Amino acid sequence: MSSLGENSILDVSEVGISMQRFGKFEYITFISMLAICLLVGLYFGICKKSQTAQDYLVASRSMGVIPIAMSLLASWVSGISLLGIPTEIYVYGIQYSNIIGGFLISTLLMAYIYLPVFQGLQLTSTYEYHERRFNKKVRLFGSVLFTIKMISWLPLVIYVPALAFNQVTGINVHLITPIVCVFCILYTSMGGMKGVVWTDVIQLIVMFGALILVVIKGTIDVGGIKKVFQRNWDSDRIEPPNFDLDPMARHTIWALVIGGTFYTVQTAGVNQNMIQRYLSLPSLEAGKRALWTFFFGIIILIALCTYCGLLIYATFYNCDPLTTTLAREKDQLLPLLVMEILGDIPGLAGIFLAGIFSAALSSLSTALNAMAAIVLEDFYKPFFKKQLSDKEESYLMKSTVVLTGAVCIGLVFVVEKLGAVLQLSMSIGSIANGPSLGVSTMGILLPWVNSEGALVGGITSLIFMCWLCLKTQSLITSGDLTFAEKSVSTYGCHYHFTPRNLNNITHADEQFMIYRLSYLWYCLIGVLVSMVVGLSVSFLTKPTDPRDVDPKLLAPFVRKLIKPRQYPNQPDDGIIYAFGAPNDENVESSSNMRNKEVIPMMKTC
Repeated sequence: MSSLGENSILDVSEVGISMQRFGKFEYITFISMLAICLLVGLYFGICKKSQTAQDYLVASRSMGVIPIAMSLLASWVSGISLLGIPTEIYVYGIQYSNIIGGFLISTLLMAYIYLPVFQGLQLTSTYEYHERRFNKKVRLFGSVLFTIKMISWLPLVIYVPALAFNQVTGINVHLITPIVCVFCILYTSMGGMKGVVWTDVIQLIVMFGALILVVIKGTIDVGGIKKVFQRNWDSDRIEPPNFDLDPMARHTIWALVIGGTFYTVQTAGVNQNMIQRYLSLPSLEAGKRALWTFFFGIIILIALCTYCGLLIYATFYNCDPLTTTLAREKDQLLPLLVMEILGDIPGLAGIFLAGIFSAALSSLSTALNAMAAIVLEDFYKPFFKKQLSDKEESYLMKSTVVLTGAVCIGLVFVVEKLGAVLQLSMSIGSIANGPSLGVSTMGILLPWVNSEGALVGGITSLIFMCWLCLKTQSLITSGDLTFAEKSVSTYGCHYHFTPRNLNNITHADEQFMIYRLSYLWYCLIGVLVSMVVGLSVSFLTKPTDPRDVDPKLLAPFVRKLIKPRQYPNQPDDGIIYAFGAPNDENVESSSNMRNKEVIPMMKTC
């Protein structure tokens, strides 16, 4: 037992209970947010009911730029980001904020390579592209990858806000998750894309309002911005970018910008969750405007979350709540800060918690709506000949939403044992993200890749990434692979506690080299494995002639590099031509040839 304050009489458990001041005003605020979301779903489910599957899934491609941009931001910003980024800053310092460079590059790649292809094809499912470029098997593989990603990611999305709710109220995580998820499933299944987008807009406003409230009140309580930065500077949490070339270093500028680029291209761009929103817009130009608006919103959000991390340390700089177990999990640090600075003001803690749940619900509703699209467009239509009526399609999509939500609620029991959520989310997500982005990128940038190459490359990458990510995560969970954390202190604690043995010594050197790679490289590794294997298999079998690929399926700059055939059925078609080979110096000018008939003759030995 440690007693680190003068005349200390309280135990840490008593301090924790005293900070759980979630009264009737907080519950009113929190329940009001859930009620508003449900009403929006009812409005679009009854008053503005979707008439067709296209209306339900992509709002008949008639949405406005601003609501879609806000929905993109709300969908990407789950509770994982709102709680995980401040935790990352508190534990490891501000290096993570350099991932903004990765977002900038990924936004450029989306605007000029990926989005023109998907918007030009007017798809509903991202993986419909895989069938057009390759075949049905590759499309099914992409859809299965997406399903794997959602089933592994959504329990995290649900768990994180429940963890925050547990910190401020003491209510069991497994009691609150099904209650809140039922609200989300109801308004998502009823409202379709329009309902999801407009609840996202409301939730984004609540989310940003909660963060700004915490930033302002917390800064005042600490004693001003200068003191916040000074305390973090003294603890080395504020530091210049790490330019170390070692890929084993957890966070370097190279891992954050280069590795972060590929991760964000997949999660914020080439992903059914996000593409479905871009495709709800009427044109490519509208999509690009929404994309850049989303990027600037991400900058603001990461800046706010980074500052919240600095604020947590400035508040608890002389009494680390993790060492004292005042916060049982790392991702409960921000809720703890909220109760410290807002707990005495009725209703404000409820606003914050509503913001955290808003982030989670927007991500959850987006994913459920995307799963409905995948099941209808990729799992049903390509393999079943029966034409469904609008009513039957609606029933199938709504059933998908309910079933997926129920499965993810059950998986919350698993994810609560796996560690800090930000790294966990990016690590486990890369199992499917790398192969999925690799297959899409092969299709868009490498016209030689054939369907066999794409499928073998994707499967090889999936197997490799399962081994790498799951093995590494098991080492982290067991404590056999740890990384050095920033220093903390407990000299100013005013209560009794039994110190938690926080392992602040890295054991990474004792592990096989590949397990020590920064988790930020995982998605890039998955992409490279799939593309290298896919291209190799294609050339070992029979590579696709770039001239045989529909130009709409390729990136705009790749289209310009492919010279069109001079003759419509030349070459390699078992036919010879009356005019000779294209490079024959006797070939007539194209203007004259337009007036002549190309006479095919059977090739002879």
